[in-house]
Amino acid sequence: MPFINIKTPEGALSRAQKEEIMHRATDMLVEYFSEAARPHTMVLIEEVKDGGYGRADEIFILPPEYRAKDPV
Repeated sequence: MPFINIKTPEGALSRAQKEEIMHRATDMLVEYFSEAARPHTMVLIEEVKDGGYGRADEIFILPPEYRAKDPV
């Protein structure tokens, strides 16, 4: 079963954006593995809470201007 795990800052993506990512990621794997892979492809989008990861040796907090307007 193909499996994609995406981690993103909490609140950075709207529900519609997550759905689009899931569809596009699934389509990409189908291109490689054939249409038979579609019903078995798992796409997991994990939202990481602010302060739960770092970048350039600093704790990362998502700036308000980068938050989705309708996060879900």
